Amino acid sequence: MYSVEEVAALLGLHVRTVRSYIRSGRLNATRIGKQYRIAAADLAQFTGRPAAPPAAAEVSSIVRLDGVDRAAADRLGTLVLASANTGHDPARPLRVQTVHDGERNRMTIVILGGAAATADLLRLIDAVVEGGGLLGREDRDA
Repeated sequence: MYSVEEVAALLGLHVRTVRSYIRSGRLNATRIGKQYRIAAADLAQFTGRPAAPPAAAEVSSIVRLDGVDRAAADRLGTLVLASANTGHDPARPLRVQTVHDGERNRMTIVILGGAAATADLLRLIDAVVEGGGLLGREDRDA
């Protein structure tokens, strides 16, 4: 939502001109208390230009794990993909790709998405790797 002053600055108009457009019905606005507020969609319709997309950060992360056999890579891949596909904003899904190199016993996980969702997934991977249970590395003496 924009104020009348912000719309005037964006369009290079005087504030009185913007208020005149609102009063005449040329520009849709909502009155909140004694002030008008203009929605981005209404401003876009008025100017004939699409509204600017909201700013959003996207993070790319590559996780490389050594000493992971095929069975463990399959288990971890299933867990990571299931986590990436649940509990996050459906408008901004995480994109995840897993690759296992059998010759080197190495697994690579590539994650693309929002910062918070990526951080959650990285914490999950860290917990699994540090715990070792899913990868078959738990301490057998315990």
